Amino acid sequence: MEPIEIGLWVSGGLLVFVVLGMRVAFAAGLAGFVGLVWLRWNGFDYDPDRFWKAVEISVKIAGLTPHSKVSAQVLSLIPVFILIGYLAYYAKLTTALFVAAKRWIAWVPGGLAVSTVFATAGFAAVSGASVATAAVFARIAIPEMLKIGYNKQFAAGVVAAGGTLASLIPPSAILVIYAIIVEQDVGKLLLAGFLPGMFSAVVYAGLIIGIAVVFKSVGPPVGGFSWRERFEALPPALPIVAVVVIIIFFVYNPFGEAWGTPTEGGAIGAFIIFLMALYRGMRWGQLKDALLDTAKLTVMIFSIIWGVLIYVRFLGFAELPEAFADWITSLQMSPMLILICILLAYAVLGMFMDAIGMLLLTLPVVYPAVMALNGGEFVSAADSAFGMSGPMCAIWFGILVVKMAEFCLITPPIGLNCFVVAGVREDLSVQDVFKGVTPFFVADAITIALLVAFPGIVLFLPSLAG
Repeated sequence: MEPIEIGLWVSGGLLVFVVLGMRVAFAAGLAGFVGLVWLRWNGFDYDPDRFWKAVEISVKIAGLTPHSKVSAQVLSLIPVFILIGYLAYYAKLTTALFVAAKRWIAWVPGGLAVSTVFATAGFAAVSGASVATAAVFARIAIPEMLKIGYNKQFAAGVVAAGGTLASLIPPSAILVIYAIIVEQDVGKLLLAGFLPGMFSAVVYAGLIIGIAVVFKSVGPPVGGFSWRERFEALPPALPIVAVVVIIIFFVYNPFGEAWGTPTEGGAIGAFIIFLMALYRGMRWGQLKDALLDTAKLTVMIFSIIWGVLIYVRFLGFAELPEAFADWITSLQMSPMLILICILLAYAVLGMFMDAIGMLLLTLPVVYPAVMALNGGEFVSAADSAFGMSGPMCAIWFGILVVKMAEFCLITPPIGLNCFVVAGVREDLSVQDVFKGVTPFFVADAITIALLVAFPGIVLFLPSLAG
């Protein structure tokens, strides 16, 4: 049997595992290990006496592969970014953000919902986890919206959708994972996520205002705040701005060389938020909870990475990514149409898989195909299909797939943010949250279409970094 055939059979088995409900980390690790054994035994012509030799070789490969990748220093960004988010929560910076946004923005139609979106965007700038963002604002924003008469489904939908912004706005754990898998510059990818993330927030806000104008009862504006009250709300939120500035200058300094690595910037940002949390009265129990929550989420993410890396190594031996890339480029369709079909496939796949697992499983096959469509890893902008060089195409595609991952965080039946919001709020069912989040599918579709049509939104900041 040809290696590609084995690769297809094992990949099909992986999909069966996932559909049956097995965790992605275990499904990918098991499929990858079985595939490695099968490939090696196939190379021994299925000699019964050499089966255990095939197992021995596969065990060594499966054991060494995760360590070789996970030991990369850049992955330390993930726990650092997650820690920043949890410390910011215990420092009550999330409440400060929401109060500031409410006092400045709540006067518009749907004002509290718009304030929630921009507050989640601000929190996303210090938190790398969408789930944490949704959980925090489910506690803070939903009661405020319900108090003035918001529909509870709509209020829940706003929080669930707003939480997805943490996937794009740096620091972003998913962007770091993408950079590791496709071996691209983490700093440029983080920089590239800033404008699309803020653009997504503006589209969400526009949608909310439009709904509130048409349906007067959905989101009544909130007024009565004096200019003094507005300006008094700004200083408590300034630590967020400080952390954002520090991380950006450690990634890209417009006035000279970058101050250091993104990891160093993230660590300094975490230290600043830690000091602020202490200043605001954080106790040992709260610090312990923040560290434990960070550890739990980090272990979950790293477990998925470990399992998927074994599967990825198997795919490399089976030569499936190269075969898929050759097949994609042989199709008699325009490259842009093929790219759109790939993004639509992500939308469907995201209905049944979590965002991180979906990207980790698909990128080793899909990424080489997209690069081949554009003309290769090192193609110039003049000779490319999408009008951008190979490195710029890698960044652009990364933002697109991460935005698709955001989309999948709110799509039924697996939309994780919706389950989180429902879990935090006992008065809400998962069905309530899914109903409330439905209008935001339209907003995400518009955002993705505009990012595809106008790549400059994504590539402006990375192009400045050289």
